[in-house]
Amino acid sequence: MVNDYKKYDLFGKTLMQKIALTSPFNFDFPVTEQACFLYVLKGEFQYQVDNEEINIPTNYSLFLNCITSGKQIHHSAVQSDCEIVIVTFYPDILKKIYDRELPLLLHSPKHVVSNQSNKKINNEFLIQKYIEGLLFYFENPSLVNEDILILKLKEIILLLAQTQNAEAIQVILSQLFSPVTYTFKQIIEANLFSQLTIEQLAELNNLSVSSFKREFAKLYNDTPANYIKNKKLEKAAELLLVSDQRITEIAFDCGFNDLANFTKSFGEKYNLSPTSYRHELKNKHLK
Repeated sequence: MVNDYKKYDLFGKTLMQKIALTSPFNFDFPVTEQACFLYVLKGEFQYQVDNEEINIPTNYSLFLNCITSGKQIHHSAVQSDCEIVIVTFYPDILKKIYDRELPLLLHSPKHVVSNQSNKKINNEFLIQKYIEGLLFYFENPSLVNEDILILKLKEIILLLAQTQNAEAIQVILSQLFSPVTYTFKQIIEANLFSQLTIEQLAELNNLSVSSFKREFAKLYNDTPANYIKNKKLEKAAELLLVSDQRITEIAFDCGFNDLANFTKSFGEKYNLSPTSYRHELKNKHLK
């Protein structure tokens, strides 16, 4: 369960997040062209890689490529608190802030020995100090502006280049600037909260609409329209609890372009209006 959620956006995209969770929890990442640095402030979480489960304890980090990695961190112990800071790396933002030349860490390694998509980062003093600096800005949002966010993004890239895991991080980051062949599932999950039509999703997969629907049913055991609508509503329910965004903003962020349609669909799924859902569940949590 998400207890507290704060974020800062840069150029319209979520750059930094601070999340407080109580287990058991699952926290999903979209499959998209981005990499994430996750630092554990308190508690721990697990991350599944193929058949191996990696544990990330307090003061350790996970560096994750969302293009090819699994998309979920979790913790199954009962009533255990976990706090995480996430910094997200987008190729278009990195190119924009380094208008002359990308730093070495973002270049493709001369000798690529693996296509690894994740790396556990040990407890590093400089990283700890960086996170302490970020926490100051989460506690003082009035001081945050575009220049500060760009500075903090460049700073973490410099620090990651000095860690013992710099080589692995370079491999992961460089993948953001390489052509990627997306799988059917990756295309669906990357566009869950967009306003693309079924026809447009089929086109992205180079399939006819009928072939797309058949393939979708095989993988998800559901129709595209029903599955995508449910995912959008689940995301909206989460945002209603952890953010103070207006209902209209949440509806738009979750891929609904009509507030009346969103309210009707939400009521059918949760038997409450979005406003009542936020009010009742927040009051229940405070008791």
